Amino acid sequence: MAEIYPELAEDLASIAARGLYRSRRIVSSPQGIVLNVDGRTLLNFCSNDYLGLANHPSVVAAFKHGADRYGVGSGSAHLLCGHSAAHHALEEELAEFTGRERALLFSTGYMANLGIVSALAGRGDTVLEDRLNHASLLDGGLLSAAQFKRYRHADMEHLEANLTRASGRKLIVTDGVFSMDGDLAPLDALSSLARKQNAWLMVDDAHGLGVMGRRGGGILEHYGLGRNDVPILMGTLGKAFGTFGAFVAGSRELIETLIQKARTYIYTTALPPAVAEATRVSLKMAIADHWRREKLAELIRRFSRGAEQLGLTLLPSASAIQPVVIGDSQETMFIGKALLEKGFLVGAIRPPTVPQGSARLRITFSALHEAHHVDRLLEAFEFILAQRPAAKPTID
Repeated sequence: MAEIYPELAEDLASIAARGLYRSRRIVSSPQGIVLNVDGRTLLNFCSNDYLGLANHPSVVAAFKHGADRYGVGSGSAHLLCGHSAAHHALEEELAEFTGRERALLFSTGYMANLGIVSALAGRGDTVLEDRLNHASLLDGGLLSAAQFKRYRHADMEHLEANLTRASGRKLIVTDGVFSMDGDLAPLDALSSLARKQNAWLMVDDAHGLGVMGRRGGGILEHYGLGRNDVPILMGTLGKAFGTFGAFVAGSRELIETLIQKARTYIYTTALPPAVAEATRVSLKMAIADHWRREKLAELIRRFSRGAEQLGLTLLPSASAIQPVVIGDSQETMFIGKALLEKGFLVGAIRPPTVPQGSARLRITFSALHEAHHVDRLLEAFEFILAQRPAAKPTID
């Protein structure tokens, strides 16, 4: 196979030349707002640990207790001998939390979305997705063998036009909080349209659950919607809940259908029971600790006000995701590196993750941040913007 390597090397060189090369960093500390990364201590503004629960002592203790009771691995898939009492208890608690009959655990969010979409729609059906949906949702639509249509972001007229031409079972799929823009899906309008067109509606609320709403009920609580408005609700456990894995919540018939047909559920090892035990604790904390959401909202407002004063281009987001749009990939990397040198870890997001010409710094907040952390980040931005070279032509 040696003959393929020169071609791969050329591809990698091309990616690097366009400022799109991805590299990993090595973290040698627990998750939190201060990380040890590649031997350096950095203030973390790129984690999805929105409520600061990933390293909470009670969550860690629950994980250790779960490992003592169940061991490390689950041993097999849920349908063989891998479905533990811890898994089952967490599913029941997630169902209660979301106000639904049943919930079903998946090993990752990506696997959940692939499994849900492909189990509910197939040849002869139609899957309609927001153009800015997460890659896992888009891949689920592509792999389903259904007719796959992408509508313009949050454009109800475009979606309705596609729905009127759709055939078979119609499944509308959307993110709740869009992971790269931080804005919210127009869920009330989507629900009304789905009902009008006799379509199913699925929402991936990975970035809303735990964060939005008084009780952390996510985008549905934000809009005041219930299970009849959004019959298929997917959520992840590795963001606001601080652990790992994902779930879908809905009716008994929905969950039983997924158990029978979702290949990414049937044919994979269950997540470790210790993770389920840790999540049971973090779920309770996420519901009860209103102060985490209140503090997070205040930090977001503080950053937004400061960024506006500096002339930064922010997307309209009231979520914990605050994207600063730079545009050019090379310049985005320059500013990201300059922030790193000043001790701040932020995510530099470039195409193809975001559209051409919209490279950005994806800044995320945690309830563990303090006001002075936000102020230090803004001061660093102010210094770097004053020092940066003249803008170069966009090469995206």
